[in-house]
Amino acid sequence: MAASSNSSLSGSSVSSVYQLQQEAPRPKRITCPQEMESRPKYYGREFHGIIPREYADELLAGAEGAYLIRESQRQPGTHTLALRFGHQTLNYRLFYDGKHFVGEKRFESVHDLVTDALITLYIETKAAEYIAKMTTNPIYEHLGYTSLLKDKMVHRLSQGRTEPRRVTFQRDERISSPLVRRSALKDTQEKQCSYEKIHNFKVHTFRGPHWCEYCANFMWGLIAQGVRCSDCGLNVHKQCSKLVPSDCQPDLRRIKKVFSCDLTTLVKAHNTTRPMVVDMCIQEIELRGMKSEGLYRVSGFSEHIEDVRLSFDRDGEKADISASAYADINIIAGALKLYLRDLPIPVITFDLYSKFIQAAKLPNAESRLEGIHESLLQLPPAHYETLRYLMAHLKRVTLFEKDNLMNSENLGIVFGPTLMQPPELNALTTLNDMRQQKLVVQLMIEHEDVLF
Repeated sequence: MAASSNSSLSGSSVSSVYQLQQEAPRPKRITCPQEMESRPKYYGREFHGIIPREYADELLAGAEGAYLIRESQRQPGTHTLALRFGHQTLNYRLFYDGKHFVGEKRFESVHDLVTDALITLYIETKAAEYIAKMTTNPIYEHLGYTSLLKDKMVHRLSQGRTEPRRVTFQRDERISSPLVRRSALKDTQEKQCSYEKIHNFKVHTFRGPHWCEYCANFMWGLIAQGVRCSDCGLNVHKQCSKLVPSDCQPDLRRIKKVFSCDLTTLVKAHNTTRPMVVDMCIQEIELRGMKSEGLYRVSGFSEHIEDVRLSFDRDGEKADISASAYADINIIAGALKLYLRDLPIPVITFDLYSKFIQAAKLPNAESRLEGIHESLLQLPPAHYETLRYLMAHLKRVTLFEKDNLMNSENLGIVFGPTLMQPPELNALTTLNDMRQQKLVVQLMIEHEDVLF
């Protein structure tokens, strides 16, 4: 294949970039004829010590892909990679921190670094125009399976979830108390529920030839050629990852744990509206623990709670949390609190934390409920469903207050910091917000029937 110009690639197949990688110059190490006492132990004979840039240029002249390492004359102790490409010498500041690098990528050896650099330089020189246009007509949008998965998820979840009701809180003028006694419901068309999830892309090194699943073009380079979604396994160029829709469908084989896994990822992986941990723990608590004194306030043994966590991580929905396995219901309650506390994104998300806090600070009771309700409608669906189910459960817990001694205020104290965490880890902010955290949860429990 001709590779002398950008136009030569304009109508070629997706294997063109792969062919260019095969044609890229190979590294040619220029060794120093004498042993350098100042040579760092992590460099080989390609290290030439302190030599002028002009002399390095002479040593590399005429050999495409030739390279050497020299120590800077102006800054002794710093090192430069001199590389011959395109009939000129390119100089890069070279670093070592256990691996060699000049940019983002880190390499086990200087030879690998140079190999990757030559491939990248060659492809970007020969196919710059082609690369710039790679993402303009992606195959991803025409594959069908992504939109199919998304449609199935939206349809299933929209059937399983009651649409959130937009409410207008009105004071009954016949009642002198400022407290809200009743809410008037105003039916409004809410946006259809869709469990969108962004891909969890991480830089990845592909062994053997790989092609981008967004633009269908070859992923060039020796290492870190692109990114892979750690939740669904989608492989794309780094630049293509910015264009991929938020339609990640997590694969259970890739989800290594249940605890500390974000809500949306877990529910999509298990095809549920809420995490099975929340459902299973609440069902077990309501089966045998609603009259337990100090429910959610009394702690279970931490080692037993840890056993429950490991069981969920290992067995998922098959985890045994029955009375025969854990007689003390406080262990199950503790496991539920641990799960909610360890979420990477709290149930009340970092983005909406300040909205809930500000709503709780409003002096008017009706305005507080309006503010909380508006904030609830902005939660991601998985977070909304989890919170709705939990608040309905805690409301039922308060019905047994005579036995368990737990009212909405006590539960607000327990679950406030569990469900809400400020975006910035600041002890003073957390301390100042504790009253509002408690009030938000307390109001959600007391007015669960109209807020959700």
